[in-house]
Amino acid sequence: MKKRALALAMAVLMTATLSACGSSKPGTAATTAAPAETTTAAESKGDTSKKTDSSTGYEIALVTDLGTIDDKSFNQGAWEGLKKYAEEKGVSYKYYQPQEGTTDSYLETIGLAVEGGAKLVVCPGFLFEEPVFLAQDQYKDVHFILLDGEPHNADYSEKRIEKNVMPILFQEDEPGFLAGYAAVKDGNTKLGFLGGMAVPAVVRFGYGFAEGADYAAKELGIDNIEIMYNYTGAFAATPEAQSMAASWFQNGTQAIFGCGGAVGNSVMAAAEEKGGKMIGVDVDQSFESPSVITSAMKQLSVSVYDGVKAHFDDKFPGGKTSIFSAKNDGIGLPMDTSKFTKFTKEDYDKIFKELKDGKVTLVQPSQDNNNPTVDLKLEKTTIKFVE
Repeated sequence: MKKRALALAMAVLMTATLSACGSSKPGTAATTAAPAETTTAAESKGDTSKKTDSSTGYEIALVTDLGTIDDKSFNQGAWEGLKKYAEEKGVSYKYYQPQEGTTDSYLETIGLAVEGGAKLVVCPGFLFEEPVFLAQDQYKDVHFILLDGEPHNADYSEKRIEKNVMPILFQEDEPGFLAGYAAVKDGNTKLGFLGGMAVPAVVRFGYGFAEGADYAAKELGIDNIEIMYNYTGAFAATPEAQSMAASWFQNGTQAIFGCGGAVGNSVMAAAEEKGGKMIGVDVDQSFESPSVITSAMKQLSVSVYDGVKAHFDDKFPGGKTSIFSAKNDGIGLPMDTSKFTKFTKEDYDKIFKELKDGKVTLVQPSQDNNNPTVDLKLEKTTIKFVE
């Protein structure tokens, strides 16, 4: 499945869920129109002596992907990294929310942020690949952090990263692997993977999850791990997704990896209803539901924080893609909040080190393929792929 088709489908599916709304939190006003008054991080801490008015502008901004900055997922993780640096250093900041999930709307919203004075704009999500491709030429004096993608034109005939763009990619199969490994080590033999759209990041999460489960099963001498596997085709919480998760739990599935934005909310609801367990994605989602036993995390806030810091330190790594993986502690499980009964911190440190040292080799999905039963040669694991 080509990324362009995915982006268009995602926009159609999700546009109706968007709403342009402001935030009552100091320093976090959202807009899709003219920039509102800007609040500095210092003011948000009660120091009004450093207030920045609209004529002065603000220094850094985030343009949200489909959804909001409190989505408990990608937007929120990126926002928290930007905000953390801003509040530590007294830098003024703001976020913008596009009205539509289209290239034109994203580019227009980036333009509003630049007009507001931003010299660094964070763009979370692969749907920003084409908008940032265009923006890097239109705003040569502005730095862009692009999460989960690399800039390219509309038909993929040109892929180009200018010096003012820092694309960040993650090895999603690695946190997926850790989640599957931990789930089996903790005593679960019947698992589920409920993904959103079958975009590359979601596919890699799922592949890694299955491989991690199989790896643990071989260590434990377990003959058969069962994984129910499905992509919902969207990133929304729906009655259909909740019903599917509930039916899996009803038929014996012990833990489901909810991988795809608000799809996780459907899994959480089903887990709470049926007494099942849920694995979160992207950020630590343990605070969302008692059913969440762990989360397969991209260190989104860390990657954005590092990128913002590099911008202000005049060390911005533009012009090349930065990869966050186990090697640079860019992924992981939140062991401090995980609710395991058997899987220990020592177990986690050991398997994480194996990943970091390259002792674990993970299979990459075939081009345009999203079915793990085609690519993965699992020894102790059976996948039931539900279309």
